[in-house]
Amino acid sequence: MEFTSSEEMMTMLFALKIDQKTQVISLSTNKMKGPVEAKSTRKKQRLENKQKKMAALLDIAKLNENDREKGKTKTLRDSSEDSDDTPNKKIKTETVTHQPEVGPSGKPILSGKDYQELKKMLREKTSKITKCPKFWLRDLGENALLRHPLENRCPLFLSDIQHLLMYSQLGVHAPYSPARWCSLDKYNQLANVTVLVIENLSLYHYEAYQSHFPFLSLNFEHKLEIISPFSNNSDVVKELSLVPLSSTQMRKAITEYGSLEEAVRNSTEIVDTVNHFFPIMQDTKEEIYINNSNLPETDKFSRITLLLSGWQMVEENFPLPIKGLMERKYSDYVLTKKSYKSVTAHSPMMGIDCEMCKTTTGDLELTRISVVNEKHEIIYDTLVKPQNKIVDYLTRYSGINPKMMKNVTKRLADVQRELSALLPNDAILVGQSLSNDLHAVKMMHPYVIDTSVIYNLSGDRTRKTKLQILAREFLDMKIQMGTRGHCSSEDSLACLKLVQLKLTKHLYYGDAVMNSVYTEQRAYPDLGTANYATSMLKQCVKAGNAAHVVGVDDLADNYKFYFDKDGKDNGKIKCTKADSNRDVITHLCNGILLNNLNIGHIRIAEDQLTNDCHKVFQKLDRWISEMHHSAVQPSLLSVIFSGNKNGGNGVCCLQLKRDYIL
Repeated sequence: MEFTSSEEMMTMLFALKIDQKTQVISLSTNKMKGPVEAKSTRKKQRLENKQKKMAALLDIAKLNENDREKGKTKTLRDSSEDSDDTPNKKIKTETVTHQPEVGPSGKPILSGKDYQELKKMLREKTSKITKCPKFWLRDLGENALLRHPLENRCPLFLSDIQHLLMYSQLGVHAPYSPARWCSLDKYNQLANVTVLVIENLSLYHYEAYQSHFPFLSLNFEHKLEIISPFSNNSDVVKELSLVPLSSTQMRKAITEYGSLEEAVRNSTEIVDTVNHFFPIMQDTKEEIYINNSNLPETDKFSRITLLLSGWQMVEENFPLPIKGLMERKYSDYVLTKKSYKSVTAHSPMMGIDCEMCKTTTGDLELTRISVVNEKHEIIYDTLVKPQNKIVDYLTRYSGINPKMMKNVTKRLADVQRELSALLPNDAILVGQSLSNDLHAVKMMHPYVIDTSVIYNLSGDRTRKTKLQILAREFLDMKIQMGTRGHCSSEDSLACLKLVQLKLTKHLYYGDAVMNSVYTEQRAYPDLGTANYATSMLKQCVKAGNAAHVVGVDDLADNYKFYFDKDGKDNGKIKCTKADSNRDVITHLCNGILLNNLNIGHIRIAEDQLTNDCHKVFQKLDRWISEMHHSAVQPSLLSVIFSGNKNGGNGVCCLQLKRDYIL
């Protein structure tokens, strides 16, 4: 027998196999006799079903073979038609002739001019992508986005936006980095940076009237909640204009002028600024002089210099009584005292440490707290029963076990009340990563010294040295040994001893970051003091950039005060005073292409927000559109709603305008 195709041969073999199986099934069925007839009947049915399936498969195979035969016939017919001298022949011949050659990947193979053009286009595209600035949010920035529910949102500070502006002008040479909340790549490829500040508008105005801001909503990708500067008795111009001195700048000023106080009097760069989040009773100048003129016998410099500034407390995630956060994030937190005295060189230091266990909420809750005084006496040490049931004692770290907690009845509210009575009004709390302890006890305190900040062996502020290592290296103490966990009284004592040791040495003792500054080596980032500051605009123009500020009414003069203290501006910073909000937008748009940094500041009157707010918001959206269209690509654009003096946080909208979307 001859086969015309392999398909026919396979079909015939398949059919023979089915016939053989059918015969086997038939023979096996005939042999089924006897008392197990019911069982054999079911088996017979199964075999019959298999036989039907085999027959169905054979039919499908035959149908497939028929379809293939029809396809061959159609192909032969088409080829015979193409052989005729008809108009279709020319069309089909041209189609076949101009078909590009296809490579192994299935894509056409180019050559000659087409290949060169494609290669040039790809090269230009790659170059554009490489040079294109990129902006993205880190975790902290993501948590501030308006798309998160209000109760889960963690707002940024206006200083965070300030750090981004400086980085956009100076890059790694900026005194502070925005790396804690965002990243900006290829900053030097930006054509310019433009900021529009709208004073008296708050988060409420944007969320309640979002439909009146269609351009802002659609064209600005990142919308973040920010803490209003009015919440800590400051103002927008001051928060944007003043940059806390870094340790490098601080050391340079002290070397040149002898002290920071003298630098304020004789330098045009440095100003004195103090922000208080806490209710502090101000002492008279005579009292402050008496308290700070004579240091304790053991101290070689004032312990005040080791206190974390307000800015540093923000960086280290300390709980602070800030409007907006108090109502949401810190609603169940309390102050350690109702009011405070000014801290001095003689204010008492107290070491504090807390231990926590994991509860059913998934969070860590306070289970033990210890406090020691400067005489190394334990003045407070107690176990605390969490509000929720403990699911993991974390004994290896906390030192807490079920036996210890069996008869404990004291609650967190009891600890808060007892601590408030125990601590003096000017007490300085000392601890390792002290923000964690204050969060555990849910209390806020203005005067803190953090050993994880003032001691550092890595040379990098973001990489902290463990307390166990610090105690071993500087105190020759062995703590946190074994598997029985930490001891809060032992840890709090070690922290206090570390601070006391530093006070007997010098300010840079045990701190690789500060020592690197002292030896004129670059350490980035470095922390200085927020009590003294320099001008943000002056920092931005140091690299040869140009800046332009335009404000309405007194706002322009307020900006000028911080960068032109002596009235001898160097010309790199232009300040324009406009007669109206409309004029501010006009000046801002006309000057965008002439400057690297542009700041426009307008103010919305209170009566406009109550009477014709709909028209006002629609007009603002048109002005934002004008600013956006005036900016060339690539550029960084920001619109800031500063918040309201009567309460309410603000909004910062950010957009990286570019001609190529990644």
